[in-house]
Amino acid sequence: MRNDPTASVLPDGRLHLSHGPIDVVVSADGGEGAVEAAFAAAAARFATVLAEIVEELPALRRPADGETAIDGLVASRMCAAVKPHADLTFITPMAAVAGAVADEILDTMTAAAPLTRGFVNNGGDIAVHLSGGHVAHARIAAHDNTALGTVRLRSGDGIGGIATSGRFGRSLSLGIADSVTVLAATAAEADAAATLLANAVDLPDHPKVERAPANTLDPDSDLGSRLVTTDVASLSEAEKRLAIGRGARLARRMLADGTIRGVAFYLQGQARSLGWGDTVSRGALDGGDIDD
Repeated sequence: MRNDPTASVLPDGRLHLSHGPIDVVVSADGGEGAVEAAFAAAAARFATVLAEIVEELPALRRPADGETAIDGLVASRMCAAVKPHADLTFITPMAAVAGAVADEILDTMTAAAPLTRGFVNNGGDIAVHLSGGHVAHARIAAHDNTALGTVRLRSGDGIGGIATSGRFGRSLSLGIADSVTVLAATAAEADAAATLLANAVDLPDHPKVERAPANTLDPDSDLGSRLVTTDVASLSEAEKRLAIGRGARLARRMLADGTIRGVAFYLQGQARSLGWGDTVSRGALDGGDIDD
C-alpha cells in the first residue's frame, strides 16, 4: 500500500476518502444524525476495501468466464457486473472496479442510516441513491469540459450508477472515444458497460490511430499485450460518425437487454446520445458532479 486509508470532511460538508489509487468523494442528505452515521459507516468500510481487492487481484485480472473463484464483496460486485458480457467479448472484472467500490460504500451508508439522497463519486464513476420522490441532476461533460448534457435522476427510475470511460480516462482503452458516459442500475454495471462501449468506438487499422501493447505502458494491465490507443490524429466528420456508429450498435443491444439505461458518446467534438429520453437536456455544464 502506498499509504494508510484516510477520511476527512471537506469544507463543503462532503466526505473525502483516500487510499492508494482510490479517491472517493461522498455526499448525503438525511434526517438528524443520519449523515453523520452514514459517513462513519462509509469511512469504516472504506478502510478495508483496497486490501480486499488486492488480495484477489490475480483472479480479477483474468478474463471473466463466470467461474472466477472470489470471496470479497467488492470482487463479487465486479464479477457480477461483467458476467453479462463475458460470452460476447474480452473483459475482466477490473472493468468494473471503480463502480463496484462506489456501490459498496453507498450500500454500506444506506444500511447504516435512513438517507434521502446519497452519492459516492469514485473518480467520476458515481453510485446514486434517491428515495421518497427526491431528484438530483448530474452535469455530464467530456474530458475537455465540453458540455454533453444534464441528466435528471429521480427516485424509482432504476438508475443507480453513472460511469465514464474512454482514452482520456484513468484506464487504458482499446477504442478511440474521448469519453463514453453510461447510465445503469448500478455504478459497477455502468462502469463495465462504459469500458466496452468506449472500446467499441473505433476505426480498426486506421492510419490516424496510434496503438501500443497495453503491457508496455502498464506492466500490470489486465489487457496484457492487447493494443491500446495512444493517440488519434484529427478525424473527418465521416470518420467520427463511423467510429461512434460502431459504439452505437453495441449500445442498442445493451439498451434492448436492459444492461444500460442510456449512453452519451463524445469524439473530437462530435457527440451522440441514446436511450436518455427525458432524463437529459442540453446546456452549459462544468463537470460530472451531482448537485441539487
